[in-house]
Amino acid sequence: MEKSDIITAPIVTYARHRIQSDGDGVTTLVCFHGCPLRCKMCINPFSYESDTKYTQMTPSMLYEKLKIDNLYFLATGGGVTFGGGEPLLYPGFIMEFRNICPKEWRIGIETSLNVPWKNVEKVIDSTDFFVIDTKDTDPDIYKAYTGKDNTQMLDNLKKLVGIFPIDSITARVPLITNYNTKEDNERSIELLKNIGVKKIDSFKYIDPKNRLNLFK
Repeated sequence: MEKSDIITAPIVTYARHRIQSDGDGVTTLVCFHGCPLRCKMCINPFSYESDTKYTQMTPSMLYEKLKIDNLYFLATGGGVTFGGGEPLLYPGFIMEFRNICPKEWRIGIETSLNVPWKNVEKVIDSTDFFVIDTKDTDPDIYKAYTGKDNTQMLDNLKKLVGIFPIDSITARVPLITNYNTKEDNERSIELLKNIGVKKIDSFKYIDPKNRLNLFK
């Protein structure tokens, strides 16, 4: 039996034909179930809720679903972006998917980076770009919003910056109403620049109650 037929991961859904929102060109966003954080205004609470319906898939099963868009990916320099939830809970799955999909597909990972470093390290050679959802670099703000400590996230980011193409790492720094301020954002941006991050996406976070949820 092929390894890609042994490894499985819980996939809630995937969204096709996304443009300039999850990488260059036309992309498909794949949403895993499972997340180490519990953000107070999570846009995708289904990614961790116990009653969420998902499909346990192998990399081969997912590839069969996504290969229909091969021409779009090749023509636009797009590909597949893994999100969630937390995709780095399933590094083996991502590695095997990279092995079976066309090498021209760009593989992206949108992650909180709040996972063991060994999980990050496993996917380094299988990933074209990372988008890091930093929330906030202040430990108290981060914990108040996510329920977790941000030391692991920052440590992983420092390591990633040291070994991965810096122009292929984007850090997202959201302004979250009632949790951080513009000044907090500025401090986070300064800290991230000192770490070595060059691409920083600073934006105002929109409460999920006021936005369209793509997966609902």
